Amino acid sequence: MIPVLIMIISFLLDGILTNFLPYMVGDLSFFTPLLTLVSIFLVYPFYIKKEKNYYISVIILGFCYDLFYTNLLFFHAIIFGMIVFGIHYLYKNLEVTAVRLIFYIILLISFYESMVAFLFYILNLVPITLPKLGYKIAHSLVLNLIFAEIIYGLIHLLPKKYHKVNIN
Repeated sequence: MIPVLIMIISFLLDGILTNFLPYMVGDLSFFTPLLTLVSIFLVYPFYIKKEKNYYISVIILGFCYDLFYTNLLFFHAIIFGMIVFGIHYLYKNLEVTAVRLIFYIILLISFYESMVAFLFYILNLVPITLPKLGYKIAHSLVLNLIFAEIIYGLIHLLPKKYHKVNIN
């Protein structure tokens, strides 16, 4: 229940914040939200024993993201589905701590933005150059790193009965 709640809250916050923050290519705020992506990373430990449910939840979340926030049906469902494999690898091979979380979120956002830019280039949807890609990555880090640290801290404050698996 806790991971679903985290994903729903981040999904709703993504929609609310994008309505109030500038999201034009040359006028991005330093608080560009990708909270849904961050929450997908943070809730993985709750699904370690039920990875199939995790994959299904993430793909449904990606589908809903496309349905409500973009007009590219199945685009984020596929991207989130591919990102799950990287998240799985990180949690299986590396330890996630509060300090390392910063590096992992930077890596996650960079990979996500690069993958989106590559697919946009391949599909000839939006012309994206490397400087624009770097600009988008840099302007989406601040808010998402703050959100990740807050949620990570809140997960650790939960009583032990809500932890199905140790976060670390």
